[in-house]
Amino acid sequence: MLDKIYIARHGFRLNWVNNNWVAPTGLARDAPLAAYGETQADQLAKYFLSLPEEDRPTLIASSPYYRCLQTAAPTSRALATPIFVESGLSECLIQYFPDVIDAAAWPESLYLPPRVGEDVAELHQRAKTFLDVFIPTVERAFPEHKRILLVSHAATVIVLTRALLGEPDLPIRVGCCSVTEIVRKPGGAALGGWEAKKLADGAHLPEGASREWGIEDIEVAQGRVVEDPGVPGTENEEDGPNGVQIPLSSNL
Repeated sequence: MLDKIYIARHGFRLNWVNNNWVAPTGLARDAPLAAYGETQADQLAKYFLSLPEEDRPTLIASSPYYRCLQTAAPTSRALATPIFVESGLSECLIQYFPDVIDAAAWPESLYLPPRVGEDVAELHQRAKTFLDVFIPTVERAFPEHKRILLVSHAATVIVLTRALLGEPDLPIRVGCCSVTEIVRKPGGAALGGWEAKKLADGAHLPEGASREWGIEDIEVAQGRVVEDPGVPGTENEEDGPNGVQIPLSSNL
């Protein structure tokens, strides 16, 4: 049974300092890390490696976005822990990180977000639905593992934390490569059965947390984000399969 969950936001993005960036994946909005973000990812790995072995994560699950996989990769290599790519953690790129992604052990995402976007309430609901499936699936498939690291995006980090703690209005601002540490209460359920030891902590980063972000930073009207033009050319794109994707392959 899982007894500790770490949640980290990706590192500092290249598009925050350079408008002429090119996505290695060729996908719109899939900005890679800036050099500073790569340094933050290395510092994150050093932090986890500095923990007593009994406190280190032994599984890593990451959003499929390139910047999240870049952030997770140094920790994966430092701890000799493979990465599972999970679209339920997004805001599959296996060919870019073949040495750290374990597609055999985790071949499919448990949850696919809608391609047409989500409002704030739907994002919160996605976190709860995802965790309610993800946690028991990990515990069933990998019962020997007690600690896991999730690498994701600011908004997703916030709603995952709120869902685990059972505090939907928890005030939290998340910086790049910050770490949230959540431990399970005795007999705690997947949702609401946890307590926080650290919330979006950046003490392991020499320059502290950067680009802190909270859900209150987006302009919302009737639950929808205002003035986000989206990706040009996708205005008439239809939604694809989304939500919980079960049954899964037999090894899960």
